[in-house]
Amino acid sequence: MIIRRQALKVRFIVCLSLLSILPNFACASLGDRLPEFRQCVSTCIDENCQRGSPVIALHLRLLFWNCPSNCDYVCQHIITDRRVSRDPPMLHPILQYHGKWPFYRFFGMQEPFSVLFSLFNFLAHRNGLLNVLERIPADYPLRKYYVAFGYVGMTSWVFSMIFHTRDFDVTEKLDYFAAGASVLYGLYYTPIRVFRLDQDIPPVKPTLLRLWTLICVLLYIAHVSYLTLWHWDYVYNMAANVAAGVVTNIVWSGFSYRTYQKLKKPWAAWPGMIVAWIILAMSLELLDFPPLGGMVDAHSLWHLGTVVPTVWWYNFLVKDAQQDLAGERLKA
Repeated sequence: MIIRRQALKVRFIVCLSLLSILPNFACASLGDRLPEFRQCVSTCIDENCQRGSPVIALHLRLLFWNCPSNCDYVCQHIITDRRVSRDPPMLHPILQYHGKWPFYRFFGMQEPFSVLFSLFNFLAHRNGLLNVLERIPADYPLRKYYVAFGYVGMTSWVFSMIFHTRDFDVTEKLDYFAAGASVLYGLYYTPIRVFRLDQDIPPVKPTLLRLWTLICVLLYIAHVSYLTLWHWDYVYNMAANVAAGVVTNIVWSGFSYRTYQKLKKPWAAWPGMIVAWIILAMSLELLDFPPLGGMVDAHSLWHLGTVVPTVWWYNFLVKDAQQDLAGERLKA
């Protein structure tokens, strides 16, 4: 099930729409283009950073804030406050800077609520993994794929927390690569469960599993290599994740429909309901409003919106495994 980074689909569509309307403008920020913002940053650096760096709080230095980056942060809020208090009021007083809203940092964290809600998702995966380990027998053939799903999910949300704490080139890349791995792993284990490629009968299934594993590994290597060695392409990265996510969700929705028709049990419809939840949560990304209280924006709420379906999904995996095991016992 693809829960991580479905918002990429929305951003991809929004960017393409903007590009079709404004061919010479590519999803850039207006705030850091303002002359008054640039002048503020330049003056702050000249007055505070040229003759020895001023004292910056330890908790900021621990998160790699320095004098120029602190000037940039301070000027974002100075300019934003001026625009908000202007009389007559401006139509859009709050602008983005460097692709982000002017958040109030918290203990040096740039997007504190995105960090917090990413932590919630990490804990949802951790608790889900413990649920799988406790309630699915170790000899169940699909258990190892679900365990790997838990570890991949936790890893992706760790890098999300790091990226939202401090946005650097390296943290951005690690976040994107981890998210891509999570999305691709979702695509990987989906047909293994749906088509039971883990089974030995018919004999072609083990061969198909090895081939599918090789394809997914090569796809991920090619994906990371292209972005790292050739060209860091946001549009391509979004398109690749969207394609994998859409295919995965279609397969799970079809599986959910067929299973429910067969078993007539409510839990069998959960995958389709979770997909619907994710689609609704994605609408938050379309809103993209300035942060409430300077801290809670649509993207952070999107992260919050994925917590419940993550917990729900692990419950489905356990229910599905228990049903599968019960069916095997009946056959025996």
